[in-house]
Amino acid sequence: MQTALTTRLVEVVVPVYNEQRALPASIRRLHGYLTHTFPYGFRITIADNASTDGTWQIARELAAELPGVRAVHLGEKGRGRALRQVWSDSDADVVSYMDVDLSTDLDAFLPLVAPLLSGHSDLAIGTRLSRRANVVRGPKRELISRSYNLLLRSVMGAGFSDAQCGFKAARTEIAQALLPAVEDQEWFFDTELLLLAERHGLRIHEVPVDWVDDPDSRVDIVRTAADDLRGLARVARKTLSGAARIPVPPRVRAARLPSGMARQLPSFAVIGVISTVAHLALFVTLRLVVPAVVANALALSVTAVANTAANRRFTFGVTGRAGALRHQLEGGLAFLLGLLLSTGGLALLDRLVPGASTATELVAVIVANALAALARFLLLRAWVFNPRRTKENAR
Repeated sequence: MQTALTTRLVEVVVPVYNEQRALPASIRRLHGYLTHTFPYGFRITIADNASTDGTWQIARELAAELPGVRAVHLGEKGRGRALRQVWSDSDADVVSYMDVDLSTDLDAFLPLVAPLLSGHSDLAIGTRLSRRANVVRGPKRELISRSYNLLLRSVMGAGFSDAQCGFKAARTEIAQALLPAVEDQEWFFDTELLLLAERHGLRIHEVPVDWVDDPDSRVDIVRTAADDLRGLARVARKTLSGAARIPVPPRVRAARLPSGMARQLPSFAVIGVISTVAHLALFVTLRLVVPAVVANALALSVTAVANTAANRRFTFGVTGRAGALRHQLEGGLAFLLGLLLSTGGLALLDRLVPGASTATELVAVIVANALAALARFLLLRAWVFNPRRTKENAR
């Protein structure tokens, strides 16, 4: 039985950039763990992203020292770029990756890949947002992570819980089918891959993990957040146009959505992302001259009318001037909901964290808008642009 298991191969990619200090201990720890506890064959690939310190030399030395370890060098930075290169060329049954700091408890690795090796699932992710997860990290990163994943669920309709955890795996043939359609080369790579997989009805398995924050993380949070918002807008646009379709055979029958919702959701998502970016840009600009609550109210006021008009035309297919004023007035209730949520969130933030930075205020606004987006879609669909009301008013 052991021989049959070891004929299955799992490739573990560890992307690194200037990690000469952490790399030796982490790779030895990972190699020792897999050698003594993992029942399948494995290969560890250190993917060096154009490091400028001694990382590449150390990676080569580890590859020469430890059986089943190899090193790959890339001339450009980017975690997505590293995963794309290694996964595209892999001959393993399952490809995976984990961060070099090994923040995730390695005991979760077998539960991560087992459903893929059995054929039950297509992709697998570690999740820090499950109630069964045990996570140690600061409040700032906790808030940012939950805000981002809430935005994915409310605006993009994502069904997975944690897009950013650096602990993921996929069946190799599935990953290699998806990769040509994934454009991002950096941190948004994971999210784009998962959204694309879900769009094609693939099964995503989730494993609650024990996870400890790395205080030495070099991720630029503000830049990453901006890149993620641009990535969401691009993915939403591709989904709406149909350009995201690729020849991946669906493994499960997709759940049937209510009539019309499959067409409406992508359009609402595109408009929502554009409105969110416009709102945040206005908020940051206005915040330079007025208090946060006032800046938020003004930014929402400016974007609310355009958002309602765009959804009226493109999401719900209502044209002509008939009922336009009523739609704006009723859409104003959705605006008030967003204003109440975001104003309440800013007020609560000011009470809990007096003198919070603009970046922290921005995160609070994103959380509130994500909550309001889901409620706004349901309100617009069920009431403002309900087909029955539209037909009655057209008579």
